[in-house]
Amino acid sequence: MYDDFYRLSGKPFQLSPDHRFFFKSKIHNRAMAYLRYGLEQGEGFIVVTGGIGTGKTMLVRNLFSELDTRRVIATQLVTTQIEAEDVLRMVCASFGLAHEGADKATLLRNLETFFRARNSEGKRVLLVVDEAQNLPARSVEELRMLSNFQNNGRALLQTFLLGQEQFKQTLKTAGMEQFRQRITASYHLQALDKKETQQYVAHRLKCVNWSGDPKFKADAIEEIYNFTKGVPRRVNVLCDRLMLHGFLEQLHTFDREAVVAVTAELNEEGWKSSDDENVREAPEATETPEVVPRPDPAVEDRIRSVSNDDLMRRLAVVEKEIKALKKSVRKDRSLLRKAILIELGETDDD
Repeated sequence: MYDDFYRLSGKPFQLSPDHRFFFKSKIHNRAMAYLRYGLEQGEGFIVVTGGIGTGKTMLVRNLFSELDTRRVIATQLVTTQIEAEDVLRMVCASFGLAHEGADKATLLRNLETFFRARNSEGKRVLLVVDEAQNLPARSVEELRMLSNFQNNGRALLQTFLLGQEQFKQTLKTAGMEQFRQRITASYHLQALDKKETQQYVAHRLKCVNWSGDPKFKADAIEEIYNFTKGVPRRVNVLCDRLMLHGFLEQLHTFDREAVVAVTAELNEEGWKSSDDENVREAPEATETPEVVPRPDPAVEDRIRSVSNDDLMRRLAVVEKEIKALKKSVRKDRSLLRKAILIELGETDDD
């Protein structure tokens, strides 16, 4: 697809986290430093929070790529809204332990046996909990209880928790004092600034052997930053679609106009949600005013006979139908583009 058109070795802005694309921004380097520090300490909890798409899962992928698997047994748990006992089941499952139909006492015994066995082998056990904001306070407390498994005063399990900003509120609730006291370090991920956004785009492109085609003009980078506010996942979404747009339009240089065309499409598809405060509204495409023909005299006489209120109601209905028709046309245009992509062999898994 567009990677062949631009002679790239792969898709630079894929959404699935891949540690090979890890960008060493100031904030992500600092977050990695906290995670590495936690590993060295071998105890307590490390908490990393951040907004949607700021790169928390990418941190986990990069951390796992650095681990010495001969010394550290690590697993990742992506949580949903689960209660305390279900958390224990999921932890057991993530380490490959028996859990189906087992009561809480059995689950805890299986985990302790596993932790002690790994400790006797000179190995450490690391649990990384992603999407921790979904955990109720009781479930977080259950994770704290697992840290009570110790050998010679050192915890047999270390836990890193990564979650969205609301997880910080969970930790502030009443009854979480004991957990807060066991947090070794915490860090909050921010979005990239404008300069780092430009560097991020270039970094992702260089990871797939980019040689300058396509070229990103300064006003294109400006518009990318304005629309995404430096949130890495949003940059990936926008730039991936921009590259596709460039392929379809045979562009080798991206300017502000090209970016605005793509952001308008994304807005039409609902990519900008109503609670997304970090993304500003993209400029609307200028439409050519429609020329409305003047009705004949007979029609004018009929209009005069209609009350103002009735006329306003009818006009509202007509305007609604016009908007629906325009939306349908835009949707058909989008479907046509998708049909072209399917015909060319593009799939959602690329």
